[in-house]
Amino acid sequence: MLVLVAVHAVAGILAPVLVRLMGARAFVPLAAVPAFTAGYAAWQYPAISSGRPPTETFTWISELDLSLNFRMDTLAWLMTLIVSAVGALVLLYCAHYFDDRERGKGLGLFAGSLTAFAGAMLGLVTTDDMLLLYVFWEITTILSYLLIGYVMTSKASIAAAKQALLVTTFGGLAMLVGIVMIGETQDTYLISELLANPGSGPWITGGVVLLIVGAVSKSALVPFHFWLPGAMAAPTPVSAYLHAAAMVKAGVYLVARFAPAYADLAVWRYLVIILGGYTMLLGGYRALRQYDLKLLLAYGTVSQLGFITLLVGFGTQGMAMAGLGLLLSHSLFKSCLFLTVGTVEHATGTRDVRRLSGIGRRMPWLTAGAILAALSMAGVGPVLGFAAKETAIDALLHPDGGWETFDVVVLLLVALGSVLTFGYSARFVWGAFARKDPVLAGDAGQVTTVSHPPERLLVAVPGVLGLAGLVAGLASPLLEVEFARYASAYPVTDHEPHLALWSGFVPALGVSALIWVLGSLLFLGSAPVAHLQRRLQVPLDAGRVYQQLVRGVDRLALEVTGGFQRGSLPTLLAIILVVLVTLPTVQLVRGVTWPDDITWFDRPAQVGVGVVVVFAAIAATRARRRLRAVFLVSVTGYGTAMLFLLHGAPDLALTQVLVETVTLVVFVLVIRRLSGRFPDDPSVLTRRLRAVLGVAVGAVVAAVAMTAVAVRSQEPSARSLIETAKEYGGGDNIVNVILVDVRAWDTMGELSVVLAAATGVTSLIFLKQDAVVRARRALRQTWRNRSTAATEESGGQRWIAAAQELDPSRRSTIFEVVTRLVFHTIVLWSVYLLFSGHNSPGGGFAAGLVAGLALALRYLAGRGYELRVALPVMPGLLLGGGLFLAAASAILPMFFGSPPLRTWIFDVPIPIIGDVHVVTSLLFDLGVYLVVVGLMLDILRSLGSSLDEQIAQEGE
Repeated sequence: MLVLVAVHAVAGILAPVLVRLMGARAFVPLAAVPAFTAGYAAWQYPAISSGRPPTETFTWISELDLSLNFRMDTLAWLMTLIVSAVGALVLLYCAHYFDDRERGKGLGLFAGSLTAFAGAMLGLVTTDDMLLLYVFWEITTILSYLLIGYVMTSKASIAAAKQALLVTTFGGLAMLVGIVMIGETQDTYLISELLANPGSGPWITGGVVLLIVGAVSKSALVPFHFWLPGAMAAPTPVSAYLHAAAMVKAGVYLVARFAPAYADLAVWRYLVIILGGYTMLLGGYRALRQYDLKLLLAYGTVSQLGFITLLVGFGTQGMAMAGLGLLLSHSLFKSCLFLTVGTVEHATGTRDVRRLSGIGRRMPWLTAGAILAALSMAGVGPVLGFAAKETAIDALLHPDGGWETFDVVVLLLVALGSVLTFGYSARFVWGAFARKDPVLAGDAGQVTTVSHPPERLLVAVPGVLGLAGLVAGLASPLLEVEFARYASAYPVTDHEPHLALWSGFVPALGVSALIWVLGSLLFLGSAPVAHLQRRLQVPLDAGRVYQQLVRGVDRLALEVTGGFQRGSLPTLLAIILVVLVTLPTVQLVRGVTWPDDITWFDRPAQVGVGVVVVFAAIAATRARRRLRAVFLVSVTGYGTAMLFLLHGAPDLALTQVLVETVTLVVFVLVIRRLSGRFPDDPSVLTRRLRAVLGVAVGAVVAAVAMTAVAVRSQEPSARSLIETAKEYGGGDNIVNVILVDVRAWDTMGELSVVLAAATGVTSLIFLKQDAVVRARRALRQTWRNRSTAATEESGGQRWIAAAQELDPSRRSTIFEVVTRLVFHTIVLWSVYLLFSGHNSPGGGFAAGLVAGLALALRYLAGRGYELRVALPVMPGLLLGGGLFLAAASAILPMFFGSPPLRTWIFDVPIPIIGDVHVVTSLLFDLGVYLVVVGLMLDILRSLGSSLDEQIAQEGE
């Protein structure tokens, strides 16, 4: 199962390339991935039917006891078939729905997102770990945002995507809190273990409520129902997949997954029934007044999702079996109807029911498939939707323990909701395919018919889905056997449920007949119903409440930000430092444990270095010129490096020196654009207040450090790092082993932060797209001239490649000679630090900084042209390549049965040289090296070459 998820991810990454090469036809090979997954699920049927669900477990982070756990039981098997089979058909549909001309308008990203979404849904429904479920849950949220906002030029599309993102993310965060509450209370995050031992208590109850909040937001139930109709701004294939078979089913799946464990909780039952029932009525009511076919189906989807949630969360075997039947039938008929709307709009250019006329005669095969789907939606035989609804009504007519008011209310909710469903199902068939009088068009304009015949695939795919509902209905006795295995997890009832098209003349059939009659009357009386709906004003609209809430949060954020951040860096820094001083001081005053013995220094040299650092810091605060202040601050940094060295930490000292040098270079590059003196001249009082605050910060930090040592209750982990570094990481340099082995996940996160910082630096400088274009053009020109860059026109030798490009008044021959002599030595030293860092001071980070300083030397000698000759690549290539290499080194061990980021150690004998000690974590360190070099190159390009260009333009 994990391999199938990975295959979907790889297909999603390759999709843009395929679209660029094949156009819209690329959707055909992409459809093979979910189709293969559906085949795998079908192949697992014997194991599922025998009650031995396939399971997979892969160690993820052993230190945190996190694993990748997957389990395919009956519910997961059904959802896998739905997600994969419908996903494959939708991708096939896309091959003719989209035009090849759209390949340059984001179609590649759309194809990749849709394929990856299928993989994320597969992981969501098969994982047996609640934390991993949340990961896949949020991946679907992000991908749905990209899919709904596909039409980037449409404000409505972007607004709908943001709305769906905010609502579902809010629900996801609430669900995460519930997951943690339940998992920590039960001491397990495995879903199978929770279902076997659900536990009880206030923490469990609170966690269950938050789980329902997540499910309700994802499945668009009241009060979060408004985002789904807005999402109809997405292309029709997105609606057919995400909003019929996949994304909105995630919430229903969550309820169905945990209902066997928690349906007996009163808060669960009341929330499920009230929210599910009310959503069913509200969605059906609003669907009756829609003229847009997609909006009609959208509100119908809201209604059906409420119905399914009520069924699967009700907590009885009959309702659970009916819920699974409706879950399957809804995925088939609603995706069929959405794709039908897409085909009709593709052929006519409209979705307005008042303008469509005679489509049924012009597209009979499409009409036949849509009618089958509409029958299933309306609960009319002989399709699966009828069997599922009959099972639900039959279960409600035979409650355990006799009739109660509660059972009557639920039965009335289901019956009334079914009447509304029948009414809008009939409205859809009439609106899409019936022949209409032109007078009925009214303000919508003239009625229209097919402007061109649709491609066969646009008719075949909806037809297959409609026909599948009929086949599933005829096969309902077989489905009953499988669904009964899931329903058996609920308490045994007196009445045995059955999923069948015909159970005889039973009371449930009479209720269904009454629903059909009332639904027909509702459709035939559509004019007075519409008039009544226009007169009824809803006092509270969830969509408007959402808009007002978002505006209120924006306003509050603006006021709070404006109150604390007024554009003054000293003020902002003072606020931060005051908080830093205040909170620990309160605890220090209340009482803390102080150490019994304090060693102020180990050797006199430390005192001398400390005195220099203190005087440099004081002098920096009194400096009125920027360059002087920068150098004085650097003295404090170099002094700190000396203290590291005196404490016996050469690796930290080396890193500190390199970081301080890079910081100094960056400061010098930036202050070229600033005046020589600081613009402000603070008063004496301000200076004294700043001095007091600075001393207070130092004193508080020192006090906290001392008290932290005094209250230690566990033995320091550093004492075992010497043995751990050698045994686990195969190296003697403890610092480097920590970075690339013991705490490699932290380093991976820091690499991502570095990548984000580099992007931020570039965006601050390259404010216009043409600046990036000019940078790439200059780089290509450098590549073309590289072969002749070192040769003078007279045939002589240049010290640097940019000699002819520089202003003679700004050249320094000595500097150019020194640069040529030491550059390659510095680069070679950086490579040495990279390879020796596992046992000696160095490593990928320090080596990358050394290489970056070598590039800085080339830049200072010959400006931008010299820098491009030194390393003629774009920084993004190094940044992305380094992060990719680090991630690959993390994932690679998993393919050999080892945990991620596992280090393998080899001693390779080489003639003459001897045994060479090789550790695979060197690949990770190499990724760190490339990321740091890319960051340095990005800084020099942005703060160096770009600023040079701006200064030159201003000087003209």
